[in-house]
Amino acid sequence: MRLNLKTIDHFVLTVVSIKTTCDFYSKALGMKVFFSRDGRVSLHFGSQKINLYEKNSEITPKAHSPLPGSGDFCLIVTNPIEQVVKYFQSKGIEIIYGIATRTGATGTIDSVYIRDPDRNLIEISTYRD
Repeated sequence: MRLNLKTIDHFVLTVVSIKTTCDFYSKALGMKVFFSRDGRVSLHFGSQKINLYEKNSEITPKAHSPLPGSGDFCLIVTNPIEQVVKYFQSKGIEIIYGIATRTGATGTIDSVYIRDPDRNLIEISTYRD
């Protein structure tokens, strides 16, 4: 037997401030903020979500060493990468690296890199045709 992995459902970011993080991701990336009845907060986009845990208030079980700023992940957009650059410039969001050509999960991507308020590295990419 083997596992038939299908997709990523969610991942968790440990952050200094839930409010600051929600403000950034909703305004900069258009994610929707969801507050569950049990007090948890998550960011939603497409069919994925990012759960948020505030430092020293993580839910068990948790990562071995949950630290703000230790995230490094890639988000795919359908916009041409040049539009992404203009979008971030219009929002006053610093692009710290790129445009760079990388290898994505299913092909070649063009990427730019930004940081969130906790200094997590966010790669925003678009697949080449």
